[in-house]
Parts: sequence; C-alpha cells; structure tokens
Amino acid sequence: MEKFLLIEREGAVVTATLNRPQERNAISENDHIAEIEDFCSAVADDPTIRAVVLTGAGTAFCAGGNVKSMRDRKGMFAGSPLDLRNKYRAGIQRIPLALYELEVPVVAAINGPAIGAGLDLACMCDIRIAAEGAIFAESFVKLGIVPGDGGAWLLPRVIGMARASLMTLTGEAIDAAKALEYGLVSEVVSADGLLAAAKDVASRIAANPGHATRLAKRLLREGQDMKLAPLLEMSAAYQALAHHTADHEEAVAAFLEKRPPAFIDR
Repeated sequence: MEKFLLIEREGAVVTATLNRPQERNAISENDHIAEIEDFCSAVADDPTIRAVVLTGAGTAFCAGGNVKSMRDRKGMFAGSPLDLRNKYRAGIQRIPLALYELEVPVVAAINGPAIGAGLDLACMCDIRIAAEGAIFAESFVKLGIVPGDGGAWLLPRVIGMARASLMTLTGEAIDAAKALEYGLVSEVVSADGLLAAAKDVASRIAANPGHATRLAKRLLREGQDMKLAPLLEMSAAYQALAHHTADHEEAVAAFLEKRPPAFIDR
C-alpha cells in the first residue's frame, strides 16, 4: 500500500507530505494515523533532526475526515456510540498526542484548504505559513458534529477564545488574509513560494542547537497551562541541562570567536 506520508530530508530538516491528493489528504484510515504517530516517534528519537515541515500533496492541505465514510458509517465512523467513542480515543486522538507533544519544532506549509480536522492538524504545529489560496474552517457543526480531535482546546490557544468561538460555532471558512489577521498563520505567500518559505523558517530554526529548541518548545507548551512559579522551576531545570551540553559550549565559543558554529547534536 502506498504510504500516506512522503518523507524527505535535507540536512537537519525533514519534510512530511500528506499524500492522498485524490482524497484532499483526508485522514480516514487507522493506517494514516499510525503513520503520523510513527513519524513523530522517529523524529523524537533522532537528535539530528532539528525541524519538520508538514504540508499536503495536490490542492489541499487536509480536508479532515472523509465525509463519504461518515455518510456510509464505515471505517472509523462505523459502530455503536460506544464503538465510536473508543475509535476516536484509539484513533484520530492519537495524532494530537503525538504531533502537538512532539518537541521538535514543526512548520505547517498550508498549501490549500485546511478543513475540520485539517485545521486542527495545522494548529498542532508551531508555526503556520499559508499559500494565498488557502482557506480554513472549523467546520464540524456544518456536519452536525463537534471537534473530536482536540480542536476546542487547540484553536483558542492559537487565535483566542472569541475568534475560535466564531469559527467553531458558525463553521464558516476564512481565507488566508483573514487567517493572517487572526494570527492563525504568521505569513501568507504565493503558492509557488510556499514550500521554500516554510523550509526557510525550518532552516532558521535548525541553525540552532536541537536540544535548545526542543527544550524551549516544551517550555512554551507547558507555559500555556502552568502558573509562573512552577514554569520558572521547570525553566531552571532545563537551563541546567542546556548548560552542560557540548552544543552550548560550541555556541558560546562560536559567538565569542565570531565564527559559524559546528553543532554535533550532543
């Protein structure tokens, strides 16, 4: 079976492409979920990977769930209410637990529609860059369902509760310009320049020691739900770890000697 994720590597940057363009990269099979989960595990275990770019093949970033499968009540949408609850928990909900919790920074290159679970997938990333023709919708209510993959937790943390409520309760789409105004994306570029722009950001991240960006990302994640005092305790512990790495010593030496650093991911 053809892989759902196409993986390419350039130096310390890995690009993962959702590869079901004929289905608008809808996530509709447990195999798709397992591939994303396995990819995140592999990235986490490789200290030489310092950044990831996530994008979609074809004209869409990700259309969310497969609506025809919903209609036919098959695959991940088959079974009793209890079956469905367990399928969500053992299925698509594994993606936010893997991708959002991944310490390696992830840049989303949103090449087209990011709809429903596709929008939530983008929100699991750290930085989002959109092509001019991209559209975004938290559209679950349009299908008479609710965000089942963490969108009600993710979206407000990206754009604030008021705008997240508007998008979630109307289910209406916004264009790339509105997404930039909302702070949902940090940049809007031409379709032709999208991947290059995302890879440029990823490369700028990857130019730093991997241990530092991983620990800094973890602090950003945990800081959204912690009081200041415990976050300061965590920051002190992480800083102690960082001070005793070879790449910290190399970064300091390169700074003082006014030369490019040569990191060894240790």
